[in-house]
Amino acid sequence: MRGTGSVTEGVPEPADDVFAFLTDLDRLPKWNAIIAEVVERPDVVQHDAEWVVEIKAMGTSWKSRSKMEEYDPQRRVFSYRSCTDDGNPSYAIWRWQIEPDGDGASRVTVGWDLHPETFWRRVLLSRIRGRQLRREVPASIGALARAMRGPAA
Repeated sequence: MRGTGSVTEGVPEPADDVFAFLTDLDRLPKWNAIIAEVVERPDVVQHDAEWVVEIKAMGTSWKSRSKMEEYDPQRRVFSYRSCTDDGNPSYAIWRWQIEPDGDGASRVTVGWDLHPETFWRRVLLSRIRGRQLRREVPASIGALARAMRGPAA
């Protein structure tokens, strides 16, 4: 079973600023509640760049490795493939698109496609994770908007 989904939410900041904030890997833990820290980061965020974060979710933690598949600042689109950093073949594809939404605001669309390749991830974990993402992704976009406004927000 694969889990796919997408969420679109508004952010009251200009699209170019949102894209720049999202693709600044050092800021990931500031707005993504399950990312505890950035463990490894590339010198430059671009196609084929890789980074590793520590994830804390479901009562445990693990390292997740991501590889940029598409990076287009002009269109404000990026996508990457992420997987645990332990050799498990399961992975997810994430795609972000930021569009202007009038009056200096933006629409952020996040899509995901889960690819559970092992038995337990297919039978159990992908179903649980798919349901969690429907709540977590809108919350992350809201946290992103708050983080962009700074500590006084």
